[in-house]
Amino acid sequence: MTPKRNSFGDHSSFDGDAEKRDLDHKESVVLSDGQEVGESSHYTPEEEEFLATFDAAKQKKMYRKIDIRLLPMLAMLYLFAYIDRANIGNAKIEGLLEDLHLDGTKYNTAQSIFFVTYILFEIPANIILERYFRARPSWWLGGLAVLWGLAMTLHGVVKNYAGLLAVRLALGIPEAGFFPGAVYLCSLWYPRHMLNSRIALFYTASALAGAFSGLLAFAIAKLRGVGGIAAWRWIFLLEGAATIALGLMVPFVLPDHASNSKFLTPEERRYMEIVSGAQDKSAHSGQHDSDDVSKWKVFKSVVTDWQLYLLGIVYWSNTVPNYAMKFAMPTIIKAMGYSSSDAQLLSVPPYVVGAITACIAGLFSDRFRKRMPFIMVSQFVVIIALIIIMPIRYDMKKYMGAGYLAICLVCAGVYPIGPGTNTWAANNTAGPAKRAMSVAFVISICNVGGIIGGYIFLDKEKPHFTTGYAGSLGFAALGVLAAGFLELAYKRINKKRDGMTREEIDAKYTPGELAQLGDRSPYFRYML
Repeated sequence: MTPKRNSFGDHSSFDGDAEKRDLDHKESVVLSDGQEVGESSHYTPEEEEFLATFDAAKQKKMYRKIDIRLLPMLAMLYLFAYIDRANIGNAKIEGLLEDLHLDGTKYNTAQSIFFVTYILFEIPANIILERYFRARPSWWLGGLAVLWGLAMTLHGVVKNYAGLLAVRLALGIPEAGFFPGAVYLCSLWYPRHMLNSRIALFYTASALAGAFSGLLAFAIAKLRGVGGIAAWRWIFLLEGAATIALGLMVPFVLPDHASNSKFLTPEERRYMEIVSGAQDKSAHSGQHDSDDVSKWKVFKSVVTDWQLYLLGIVYWSNTVPNYAMKFAMPTIIKAMGYSSSDAQLLSVPPYVVGAITACIAGLFSDRFRKRMPFIMVSQFVVIIALIIIMPIRYDMKKYMGAGYLAICLVCAGVYPIGPGTNTWAANNTAGPAKRAMSVAFVISICNVGGIIGGYIFLDKEKPHFTTGYAGSLGFAALGVLAAGFLELAYKRINKKRDGMTREEIDAKYTPGELAQLGDRSPYFRYML
């Protein structure tokens, strides 16, 4: 049975080729992420007439302008966020442990405790954004950057282990709000079939952060002893100051909404008003989800949504090996026989590979309008890479070529998983309030993997790191199982909903009840 066309499915739920899935402006509008569940798919004659004149060439030109204004700043912010949370790995080999008298366990705790506040403040941060800063999200994101930049500079003045723990906890609070906030902002600007490639483009900054972090640490370490300050302190001080400067720029560069964006023409603003009409209505018309009681209802629907827990487990196939390798990579490469400076430089290429594969996977995922296949292929790349490493880990000097190739493959696999999973979560939750909380909730679950990743590369096991490699392999395999189960569940639910006629649905639900159901509506189709 060919699924019935509706306001709430995604293009991938229809049979036929790409042209049929992109039949006309009306269908692309109907299926955009801005469309609210329960709204009518019918437009006024004036809107239909306008959409008929806004052809594909105009759309392409408009979205290119949006890309240029939105994505570079988000990428820069995410680049700095990742550098600031992970540069403790670079500081480690520049004397951090010796100066603060840390052993391996204390170091692992210091790097991982960041995720405690990061996880706890993920959802509250997005609630604050959606409620108080939805008119000016640029102020929110810029303010967060200033705060985490300040926390980073404080890393450079700590005197002991307790001080290091305190600043790591402080760093997690403002960083918690950035990525889910950025995904939420993108969901306001792009229809859902275009979302993965955009998220992937700024998510690649997390891969490039590993590259730039090594290069910056290599350069900054040359300041060793200048002003009587240790190299690792210079790393924290200068990188934190740069983040503060960037954060102050954000409100003047990052666009908030199409309605107040001067870089769009009146015609383009009108188009965005129509395709994102439901989002604007939800934000400004006092809809049911704006009051405190409904916020709690939305929160309850998020924490009881089975799919979000599985998406979090899928994400672990990224976060556990990613953070494990990110924190430990300079040490791993140094174990191959390289100096500290060379290890910093050689940590660059694997992250560049990861950035490239994330972009490629995101572009093809949007082109084919599929999420799971590109996530699962990436997971298998991680598994293959770790299988290569396991037997040679005892003599990385002898097998440095194979070992270094495997590290590059790990990065090639982990980086497409993150944007793919975030986009999958955003695609398959309906309504701006639930979407904002859902993305934050999935990231909260996934960052438990960051804590695990920070602990499994044990200093006492270097240079073999048996627990680190085996643990990363296990979580990658677990992610494959979760992605496969999720795909089968989505297909089963979509098939069941395809079998319902409009008459059956109208007889069972009132329009108000359908609006309350959100992604559980029989009209909603999960993206696969």
